[in-house]
Amino acid sequence: MTATETPSAHLGALEKLPTTSILGYGLGDFAMNLSFAMSTSFLLYYFTDVGGLSAAAVGTMFLVVRLWDAFTDLFAGRVVDKTMTRWGKFRPFLLWFAVPVLFLSFLNFNIPTQGVKWLGIFEVNPDATAQLLYAYLAYAILGLLYSLINIPYGALASAMTQSVNERAKLVAARAFGAAIGGVLLTYIVAPQISAIQKTAPKLAANADAAAKAAYQTAVLAYRQNVQSVFTLTTLLFVLVGSIAFFLTFWWCRESVVRTSPKVTIKETVETLKQNKPLAYLCAASLFYLVGLFAVGGSTAFYAKYVLGDISQTANMVLVNSGIALLITPIIPWIIRKMGKKNVFQWCGLFTIIGGVALFFVPTGAVAMALIFLAVKGIGASLINTVMFGLEADTVEYGEWKSGKRSEGATYAIFSFTRKVTQSIGGAMGAWLLAIGGYLSATATDPNPTQPESAIVAIKFTIGLLPAICAVIAMLIFWKYPLTDKLFQQIRDENEAKKAKLGADFHGAATD
Repeated sequence: MTATETPSAHLGALEKLPTTSILGYGLGDFAMNLSFAMSTSFLLYYFTDVGGLSAAAVGTMFLVVRLWDAFTDLFAGRVVDKTMTRWGKFRPFLLWFAVPVLFLSFLNFNIPTQGVKWLGIFEVNPDATAQLLYAYLAYAILGLLYSLINIPYGALASAMTQSVNERAKLVAARAFGAAIGGVLLTYIVAPQISAIQKTAPKLAANADAAAKAAYQTAVLAYRQNVQSVFTLTTLLFVLVGSIAFFLTFWWCRESVVRTSPKVTIKETVETLKQNKPLAYLCAASLFYLVGLFAVGGSTAFYAKYVLGDISQTANMVLVNSGIALLITPIIPWIIRKMGKKNVFQWCGLFTIIGGVALFFVPTGAVAMALIFLAVKGIGASLINTVMFGLEADTVEYGEWKSGKRSEGATYAIFSFTRKVTQSIGGAMGAWLLAIGGYLSATATDPNPTQPESAIVAIKFTIGLLPAICAVIAMLIFWKYPLTDKLFQQIRDENEAKKAKLGADFHGAATD
């Protein structure tokens, strides 16, 4: 055994985390959501109503590229498990990939479009095929870079502490940071888009040649103004997100003792094969998150066509995030009272009740929609937050069964599942728009009137789809075997083995 493999007597993994560590971890998901939430909330709208791509083409792209993202997570997990630096195993990735992932988000919201200056500078006139190719490549590269920062960030929590209560604080901080990021970007983007849409030019049926020429000029100016909102916002996020990622790197520390800094691929496979709790968690999460991620891309459409104004996107996100912000401080208390398994098992009822009600909300009933959105948001906030705590617990279970600690690969499998759900959910949201006959923007009509079937598809995606998915997830999770009490027993046994191994090593060294 080399000096770097010597188990230490460090007990920090069970001590109370400093406030800066909790704050720093929350800032990581804040920064992550400046890229991730921007994509889930606005990319479908951007591609159809700014880029002019069809909803069906975007749906297929989401399916293909997000499946690619799922496999990049597995690649990133192996890279993480093979890495060890003087800064630790996970923290360096936050430095290396912060700027690249945020810059790729900027490029994704700058698809070359006829008549619109690319990056606000270059005149380009691509055809639909070139546009779609750009969208595929930019989104695929974003997915790869996102994996290389998201996997180590997610796995970092299990390396910072082994305390149930402290991990609850970390997942709560993560949820809080994500909520703040989501609210911030929505309140920056949605009101600006709403104001610009009110200036959308209209062409009179009996317009003469001069009026038609003036209309075309106005359309180009309108499209450029919409594009400018996304260009300037994502550019701002490169700066803000990079600062937040650096603070996560600086304030968070890895304190969990590991018997070896690197894990072989064979050891990783053996660890994952024996991890039954991880299998149940991934299966239940697969269904619940399909509904959750389908909603993200449809939010702007629901605000525009059901609530009457795309600026209501900000209020919808505020309600969802506001619920998260209200619940987050008491999540550790809820977990202590109910246990993580019960939170995941039963809080899907909020998603079911709120989702069914949202489907039947009349057009224009803003207050009623926001109330049921809040009910639905309670379930989503609790379940999506506690998932990360459950994943960290499965790391300990895998170590208990195999004797090898594999945070990177375990989180990569969990994140692989989440990316598959993003792929399916995002594609379903776009395909349901296409099935409903949704009309994308064109060069001659940047704001077309939608058929009633498209409105029904939007309401189904927001309401009934997540309710159905929640029912399936609850049924699957019924057999999840790892309670908080069993986790504490497993953790203590793991640490006792490490302590014995350390004592044996030091005893042999003195002989």
